[in-house]
Amino acid sequence: MIKKVFILLVLLVGTNIHLNAQTEVENADDISGERWVDSVYNNLSDKQKIAQMFMVAAYSNLNESHYQKLEALIKEYNIGGLLFMQGGPGRQINLVNRYQKAAPTPLLIGMDLEYGLAMRLDSTIAFPKQMTLGAIKNEQYIYNLGAEIARQCKLIGVHVNFAPVLDINSNPNNPVIGLRSFGEDKREVAEKGKAFMQGLQDNGIIANAKHFPGHGDTDKDSHYSLPVINHDLRRLHKMELYPFKSLMDQGLMSTMIAHMHIPTIDSTKNLPSTLSKKLVTGLLKESMQFEGLIFTDALNMRAVTRYFPPTEVNLMAVEAGNDMLLFPENVPESIAAILKNIENGTISWQRIEASVKKILRAKYWAGLHQFTPLDHRYILDKLNTPMADLLNQKLYEKSVTIAKNVSGILPIRNLETQSFASLSIGSKPGNLFQKTLSKYVNFKHHHVSSRERDIDKYDQLFHQLKNYKTVVVGVHDIFNSARKNYGTNEVYLNFLNRLQKVTEVIVVVFGNPYSLRFFDEMGHVICTYEENKYSHKIAPQIIFGALASRGHLPVTASEEMSVHLGVETKPLGRLGYSLPEDVGLDSEVLKRIDIIAEEAITDKATPGCQILVAKNGAVVYEKSYGYLTYEKQQAVTNEIIYDLASLTKVVATLQSIMFLYDQGLLDVNQKASHYLHDLKGTNKEDMIIKDILMHQAGLLTFIPFWVKTVDEQGLKKEIYNSAGSPPYEIEITPEIYGLHSLQDSVWHWIKSSDLRPLKKYRDKYDYKYSDLGFFILHRLAEKLLNQRMDEFLVQNFYQPLGMNFLSYQPLKKLNRRIIAPTEYDNYFRNSLIHGTVHDPAAAMIGGIAGHAGVFGNANDIAKLLQMNLQDGIYGGTQYFQSGTINRFTKRQIKDNRRGLGWDKPELEDDNGPTSLQTSPATYGHTGFTGTAAWVDPVNDLIYIFLSNRIYPSANNFKLIQKNIRTRIQDIIYQAIVK
Repeated sequence: MIKKVFILLVLLVGTNIHLNAQTEVENADDISGERWVDSVYNNLSDKQKIAQMFMVAAYSNLNESHYQKLEALIKEYNIGGLLFMQGGPGRQINLVNRYQKAAPTPLLIGMDLEYGLAMRLDSTIAFPKQMTLGAIKNEQYIYNLGAEIARQCKLIGVHVNFAPVLDINSNPNNPVIGLRSFGEDKREVAEKGKAFMQGLQDNGIIANAKHFPGHGDTDKDSHYSLPVINHDLRRLHKMELYPFKSLMDQGLMSTMIAHMHIPTIDSTKNLPSTLSKKLVTGLLKESMQFEGLIFTDALNMRAVTRYFPPTEVNLMAVEAGNDMLLFPENVPESIAAILKNIENGTISWQRIEASVKKILRAKYWAGLHQFTPLDHRYILDKLNTPMADLLNQKLYEKSVTIAKNVSGILPIRNLETQSFASLSIGSKPGNLFQKTLSKYVNFKHHHVSSRERDIDKYDQLFHQLKNYKTVVVGVHDIFNSARKNYGTNEVYLNFLNRLQKVTEVIVVVFGNPYSLRFFDEMGHVICTYEENKYSHKIAPQIIFGALASRGHLPVTASEEMSVHLGVETKPLGRLGYSLPEDVGLDSEVLKRIDIIAEEAITDKATPGCQILVAKNGAVVYEKSYGYLTYEKQQAVTNEIIYDLASLTKVVATLQSIMFLYDQGLLDVNQKASHYLHDLKGTNKEDMIIKDILMHQAGLLTFIPFWVKTVDEQGLKKEIYNSAGSPPYEIEITPEIYGLHSLQDSVWHWIKSSDLRPLKKYRDKYDYKYSDLGFFILHRLAEKLLNQRMDEFLVQNFYQPLGMNFLSYQPLKKLNRRIIAPTEYDNYFRNSLIHGTVHDPAAAMIGGIAGHAGVFGNANDIAKLLQMNLQDGIYGGTQYFQSGTINRFTKRQIKDNRRGLGWDKPELEDDNGPTSLQTSPATYGHTGFTGTAAWVDPVNDLIYIFLSNRIYPSANNFKLIQKNIRTRIQDIIYQAIVK
C-alpha cells in the first residue's frame, strides 16, 4: 500500500520538486509516463497549455448543435477535459468516442457520481446517498461500492469521479449537503470517505474529495448564494479539515474547492474560497502540502457569478492555484485573458506548467496515452449487472437502523398470539412494503395520504386499528430538507402518539434521519434513510427477524435518537427475500426457467404455475406464469392458492406424525393396531407404522370409494343432498353435502380392503405407493393428538410459522377468486372443482384427509420446509428436537428410495421424481394436481412447483410426459455457481 500511494503521489507532484527521473519512479512504465507527459507538454502551444486547465460541461441529452459547438471548442482550443452532465450511457459513449477522436490531446472526463451513474445518466443504478452509507458500520461495503462505480465509470469513459463528499454535516439545516454527507462524526466521515476513495482509485478511477475545506456547517446553497463560514483555522483543522487530511495521507488524488466565504482565511469581501489564493495555495498546497489535482467547483454557480463576470472568475481561479476549472464559461476569452496576464507577469509560466503537467500525469495514470474507443454494445446489461443489484441491496440492508425499541419487541417472535395491521402514510395501496409484510403473517392493510388532515378520518382509523396487537406504520413521502418539517404532518403524528397508547406501534420512516425527531415519542422506530424497492423489502425482514439490524445513526435527530445510536438485533431464522447472486446462484441461468414454464403453458401441460426457489434461508426466485384457466381471464400471481394434492402427506400428516414421534407419543416401529384398536382382527392388524410410511405395508394404491355412492342416475339420494343440514353435514362441494356417516363408511371400507398379494419367495411387501396408508396415519394422529388434525396443524405449525393461506377447506376463510380451479369432474360431482379438494376420497370425508386436502401457495410451503431444513427451528422457536427431521427424511433401506413418509431421489434412474443433480439427502414429494416440493439439505435448497395441470381434465399428463418439473429443477442446479 505504501508503495502504491508513493507512486500515485510521484505521478501527481508539481514541478517544484526537482528529483532525478530515476529516483522519482520505480519502474519503466513510470519513466514512460514522465516521457509522455514531457512530450505532450512540449508540443502544446501556449494557448493549448492554458486550455488544458479547462473542463467544459458536456451533455448527452442535447441536440447536434451542442455537440458540434463542443467539438469545435475541442479541436480549436484543445481543452483539457469534459464534465459530463445529464444524458444516457449509450449516447455518452458515442460522444466520448467522437470527442476523443477530435481532441489533439486526450480529454480527461469527469462526472459527479456520488451515488453512481444514476446521479447523471438515465437507465442506470442509483446507489445509496452518502448519509445512508454513513449508517453502515463495515466500511468494506463502501469500498465495494467505490469499486463498482469505478467499473461502471470505465465502461462509459469517465476518469474522475467527483466523490466522495467529505463535508461533515454538523448543521441539520444545511440546504445543499444533507444526505450527500456521511454524517456528523468527523472520524466516521473520514473512514467512510477513505473506503470510497480506495474503492475508486484501486480500480483505476481518480477520486475527488469535496468540498474543501468543508461545506457541512452552512445554511446556504452555493448554487444560489455565497455561504459564509466564520470558524477560525483552529476549528477548521480540528473539524472540517480532518477528513480531507485523513484522505490526503492515504493517497487522495484530487480535491474540489468549495464556493464559500471564509473571512478567517481570506477577508476579501465576497471572495469565494475557490478564488482565494490564501486558501487554495496557502492553506491547501503549502500548509497541508497537498500535491494532487485541485478542481474548482462549477464556476457557473451563483456563489461566484453574482460577484464576478465569467472571464474574471476563470482568471482568478487560475491565480488562486486551482489546476482544473470546472464548468467554465467564456472559454476563448478566458484563455486570452490568462495568456495576457502571463505576458504582463501577473501569472508565471512555471505556475501554468505545474498544473498542466499534473493534469497530463493524471491522464497518463488513467490510461489516456493509449485510448481505445469505447464499446456501446449491450451497455445497459454491462452496467446493470445482477452483482451491482446485489451490492445495492446489501448497502441498503446494512444501513437500516432500529433507532428505538423500547419494549424490545423487535424482531417480532410470536406470531400465533398476535393480530397485525399496517398503515401506510403517503403511499398507495399494494405497495411493496405492505406486500412484503404479508409474506410473514396475515396483515390487514390501511392507507392514508401524508397530507390528510381530517381528524374524523384519523378517528375512523383509530377505531379500525386499536384492537390489533401490533400495528406497523410506514411513513412515506418524507422530504430531504427541513422545509415544512421534512413533510411530516402534525395531525398524523398526534394520531400515532394516541394509537401507541392502546397497542404496539412500530414506525418505519422511509427517509431523512433528521425527520426522526418528530417521532421522538414513539417507542419503536426504524429508519431506512431512503425510499425504494430495497428499503420496502428490507424493513419487513428486519421487523420479523429474517435479517439482522446492524445500522447506526450517522447524525443526531434528537436527544433520544443521537449519532451512533442503533439497536442491533440477531436474525431469528425466518425466510428472507433476496437475489440469486446473494446465495451463489446465477440469475442469468435461472432465466431459463422462463422458457420451460412458457413451454408448459403453450403446450397446455398446465394453464399456469408458481415456481419458488429458496437457498441459504432466502427466497431468491418466486415467479408466477400463465393463468388460472385456459380461458385466460385471471393471471396467476404469487398469492394464488393451489390444491396441493399429495403434498398434503408431507405438509400436514407427516408434520403431525413427526411431532408425535418427537414427543415420545408414537413409536414408528410399533404396529398401527397398537394405537388404533379397531384394526385388530383385520388384515391390517400387524402393519408396522414404519412400513406404512414407506409404502411397503401391502396396501392397495387407492380405492375409488365414490363408486359405491353413485348409481345410474348419479349421486345416491339417500347419501347426498343439496342442502347442508343434518344429517347431510359433510360438504363435498358448496352444492353437494354428504351424510355425516360417510366418514365412518370410508374408514370401514379401508379396514376391510384387500392387501396386495406377496410376491413369491418374499415374506415382506415391496414398495408400492398408496394413499390408503395416510388415511390410517391421519386417523392415528387424531387419536393420539386428541384433536382434529387440521386444528392441531393450525395451532402448532401453520399459525406460529406465519403461514397465511396453507389450510384445509380454504373456502371457509378465503375468496374463491384466489384459488385455482382443478378438474371438471364429470364422473362423480359433475361440476368444476374449485375451492374444494379434487381427490374424491378426501372430499367424501369432508376435505380433511391424510393424503390430500391441503391448499396453499409456494411462499407458505417454503416456510414449513425451511423449518424442516433448519432441523426443526424457525423464527426463534424449536418445533422439533434436533435429529427428528433427519430420522424421517433419510433413506431407510436399500430397496426402497423412500424415507419415512418423505419421497427421495432415485439417484441412478432418470425416471425418478427429481433431478439427477440433487444430493442423496434430498427429500420432498409430488402431487397429482401438478405440484412438487423438494428440500436439499446439502445445498441448503428448496424448490417448489405448483400448478393445476388437471384443469379441466385429469387425463392431461403432458406435465409429466414433458418432465417439466424436473427440467426446471435441473436448471436450478445448473445455476449454482461452482
